[in-house]
Amino acid sequence: MTATALNSLYIVSKHPKAGSMVVALGMVDFLKRHYGRIAFFRPLVYSIDRDEDTQTIQEWFGLKQSYPEAIGVQIDEAEKLISEDLFDELMAKLLDQYLDLKKRYDFVLCLGLADEHLSSLIDYDINVEIAKNFSTPIVGVFVPQIHEQEEVIEEINLWKYAIKTQNAELFMLFVNRCENPFYKARRESLKNNFSFPVALLPNIKDIDSISVSQIVRDIKADLMFGSREMLYRIIGRIHVAAMSVDHFLTRIKQKDIIVTSADRSDIIFAAILAHHTSSQPSLSAILLCGDFKPAQSVMHLLEDMKPIKIPILYLGYDMFTALEKLQTLTPGLSMQTPNKIATALGIFSSNTSPQELIQKLSRASSGILTPAMFRHQLFERAAKEIKSIVLTETEDDRILMAADILLRRRIVSIILLGTKAEIASRAKILGLDLKGARIIDPEEGALRERLCECYFGLRKHKGVTLQEAFDAMSSKTLFGTMLVHEGMADGMVSGATHTTRETILPALQTIKTKPGFTIVSSCFFMCFDTEVLVYADCAVNPDPDAEQLAQIAIASADTAIKFGLAPCVAMLSYSSGNSGTGTDVEKVRKATEIVRQKRPDLPIEGPIQYDAAVDPAVGANKMPESKVAGHANVFIFPDLNTGNNTYKAVQRSAGAIAIGPILQGLNKPVNDLSRGCSVVDIVNTVALTAVQAQKEEQQ
Repeated sequence: MTATALNSLYIVSKHPKAGSMVVALGMVDFLKRHYGRIAFFRPLVYSIDRDEDTQTIQEWFGLKQSYPEAIGVQIDEAEKLISEDLFDELMAKLLDQYLDLKKRYDFVLCLGLADEHLSSLIDYDINVEIAKNFSTPIVGVFVPQIHEQEEVIEEINLWKYAIKTQNAELFMLFVNRCENPFYKARRESLKNNFSFPVALLPNIKDIDSISVSQIVRDIKADLMFGSREMLYRIIGRIHVAAMSVDHFLTRIKQKDIIVTSADRSDIIFAAILAHHTSSQPSLSAILLCGDFKPAQSVMHLLEDMKPIKIPILYLGYDMFTALEKLQTLTPGLSMQTPNKIATALGIFSSNTSPQELIQKLSRASSGILTPAMFRHQLFERAAKEIKSIVLTETEDDRILMAADILLRRRIVSIILLGTKAEIASRAKILGLDLKGARIIDPEEGALRERLCECYFGLRKHKGVTLQEAFDAMSSKTLFGTMLVHEGMADGMVSGATHTTRETILPALQTIKTKPGFTIVSSCFFMCFDTEVLVYADCAVNPDPDAEQLAQIAIASADTAIKFGLAPCVAMLSYSSGNSGTGTDVEKVRKATEIVRQKRPDLPIEGPIQYDAAVDPAVGANKMPESKVAGHANVFIFPDLNTGNNTYKAVQRSAGAIAIGPILQGLNKPVNDLSRGCSVVDIVNTVALTAVQAQKEEQQ
């Protein structure tokens, strides 16, 4: 848990047309009164050119952000990416926009889009998934199917459970369009059944009705008589006037729009007189249809009657076509309906508690960290201070493809080892743009001789001759390592076609370990659905002794800190506390004490079993006095056999994303790839190396 208050929320509708815009307007109105700069973000839209809800929110509240930065991607683009198994790419794009807003504004309110077609294609709620990856709690909106307390409670609990199964957090829930008897009877009592805020909103017919302005704007009717302000009127019912005047007058109702033929002057004047008479209902508008407007004689009379207190519209279609067009209009809240917006704001404010909202927003944030969020933060950190990373294995297409992505993302400067002709030829075949990379040919005489002399100076005490040093420099891994040693590169990534030993040994011989460290170790960032853990050592040291295990723990905790995690270290064993004995347990116990002596600032517990380290209930039972038990996020395994098998088992069985291995303990960063690595793995490892280079330089 972090100590910061919530600064974002995501409004999610359980189904289309649930009335989420009412909640969005109310939330922005509330936030504007309690926060400085508010940003609005709609991750999914039907059209990036015009999303009326977004434009309405921005204009009504005068939000100081551009329209393009308030919208994400079109729904059809999202469908395409999801169908091609590119959800991570979709999420990366949305996260870029969302986190940019979070940096520049005090609060970001997101509004989801409930699309029936997309929902039918996938077995999860796309908006809940986005909210989870944004690490922002959900404000849910739904309309109950049955207005009985037991059924509504059950529906709320089922939706809450569905949100929980996607590992998202529910902040508040609005039960919208409640029928009047249910609303009056259960407005206060229903919320007592839940541990989170629940608000009932009444069914207000005006909000779900079309307005006269929509007829003018959307189906292009002409405003013949009346002012623009009259267009704000809400239409309660479409009344087709095809009968005689005496029958017509007995059937009109409040807020009717009278639809009639333009040659029915009797209906036109009867409707105007009825509207101006206190004994008759107030009408919203008169819509005239047909090939021709009213006769000139009628128009003159209407002109003489000004000001007419009812808008008269003309639509150049026959009655049947005009009615068809009216049926295509859907209710909405926009700048054309300020009266409806005012109604929505009134409904929201009268059914929510500002004090309750303030209190809940002020609590500690959830601390959810998804893989997408972690990767985004990783790239963001790398881009803050561009570092040069050398990639040695340019004969492997995966390396070149990763270099292309990294250059496009502009998060590192890339050095490729090889000839310009070979790399350019391969890049052309693969369709890559590597013009931004610096290409160094290891066979180039002057540079090779310079690095050879440096290497000879470092290794001559081991009996290495100048000729042997020159021959050794034919190894791209050693060549790249020497570039890092000499400050010509800030870090190196290798291992796609080389063994771990081939990557690490040159670094140990030249770059060497940091003061206080006698070994190089490794760790993995294990990215689960809603959290990131650190596992170490899973790749380098087969059977570390107590002193080495302590070094691994300290190095792993420092790595966690470098990447924004607050370390809570668990020294793993097959027993917890004082419950077990034996050589292996004593090694872990001794290592824990060494860490406590060297780094009293680090929260650490050991020996401790994995379940006690990660599960609060088990931790409280087995080690009730421990502050680490149940809350660990850095896990130190007693040996390589345990660590390597555990990370692979968790990766395969739990679906965790393993980023690494990250080498620790060197003076300058060199990292090792798995020979089975993907392009994404390479991109992640290069970004990690760049961040390590930043931190090493600062230290």
